[in-house]
Formats: sequence, C-alpha cells, structure tokens
Amino acid sequence: MFTELGYLALFAASFLAATILPFSSEAVLSGMLVAGFDPYVSLVVASVGNWLGGMSSYWIGWLGKWHWIEKYLKIPASQIEKVHKKIKGKEGWVAFFTWLPGIGDPIAVVLGLVKSRVIPTAIWMFIGKALRYAVWGYLTLKAMELF
Repeated sequence: MFTELGYLALFAASFLAATILPFSSEAVLSGMLVAGFDPYVSLVVASVGNWLGGMSSYWIGWLGKWHWIEKYLKIPASQIEKVHKKIKGKEGWVAFFTWLPGIGDPIAVVLGLVKSRVIPTAIWMFIGKALRYAVWGYLTLKAMELF
C-alpha cells in the first residue's frame, strides 16, 4: 500500500513518526528502497517529513504553559526551571537527539515549552533526523546487497 502512494506515503509516515503517535517510518523507508525508489529522494522526503513532525511537537510545546505541566503532570516549576537552565545555550545539541525512539518526541515538546531558540533547534533537529535516516537507508541498501 505504501509503495503505491510513493513519496507522499513516506512523507506522511515520517511526519507521524515524529509525533507522539507510535509509527515506524524506518520500515516504510526500507520498503521504499526495496521497491526501487530513489535512495536520495527517499532520504530527503523522510528527513523533511520527520523534521516537520518534530517541529510540530516543538510548536505544541511552545504553546504550552508551565502551570499546565505543574497541574497535570505534577512537575514543580522549580524542576522545569532547572531543565530550562540546563538547556539554555545548548538547544542545538539537545535538539539533535530528537531522533531517539521513545524520548525524542518529548524532547521536542520540552524544547518548545522552555522556548528554546528556534533556529538552532530547527537546524540541529534536522541534522539528527537526517543522519538517522541516512544510516538506516545505508544499512537497508547494504542488506539488500546480501540478499
């Protein structure tokens, strides 16, 4: 089904995988490569889709209020402020790790919540996500050579 929709399906899968929805865009990328889609175009489409999904999580965090975190998640403002101080000036390095499964999406939301600088956050988030897809794509292509 995904290969019938081509790059649009890869973009959608990559976008959704960068939200709190559990979804494996890597499996879709591998399927696209096995089906013969262009590896470079696939890498760009997956990276941009996942980056935009990550930036949407960042934006959701940006819209959030600290008192909501205190009220609903029972995390005190002092702890949130500690995280903010640790992140300040290191937004890029923190955003780089938004590619990590399970914790990457909450990282993006927290970066938005603490109002991290947009440009470094966006750039490093893209780099991290693109590198993940590049490695995954490379491993998929190498595995195809073996079989």
